[in-house]
Amino acid sequence: MLDIHLKWLLLLMANFLGLIFILNIILFKPLLKIFRERKETVKSSLDAAKDMAARKEEGLARMQKEISDARQKAKEVFEGLRGEGVQQQKSELSAAEAKGAEMLQSAREELRREVEKARQALKADVEKFSDEIVRKLVKA
Repeated sequence: MLDIHLKWLLLLMANFLGLIFILNIILFKPLLKIFRERKETVKSSLDAAKDMAARKEEGLARMQKEISDARQKAKEVFEGLRGEGVQQQKSELSAAEAKGAEMLQSAREELRREVEKARQALKADVEKFSDEIVRKLVKA
């Protein structure tokens, strides 16, 4: 059967406990420390990534808002300039119409003067021709 020798049992137990103690100091504690540090590093990296993602989302939202505001402002400026352009066009058109009416009026006045001069000239010629006709008829 199986004999248990107490001295070998104690020697193996002491050897086992000594080995556990030495491995604990040399291997297990440094490994556990590395595992803890790695876990903390991963956790801090994940937290940093979450913070960066949140900042990215905030930045994108702010950028979208700024773009929207800029578009709205550009639209307002465009509408203002367009209104000014329409106003300028109306004023230029009314000025051109007034100048055209003035030119038309002066042209009519000049035409009337020319017509009057032509009538005067024709009246003088008519009287002259009528006198000549009368003289020729009287001589004949």
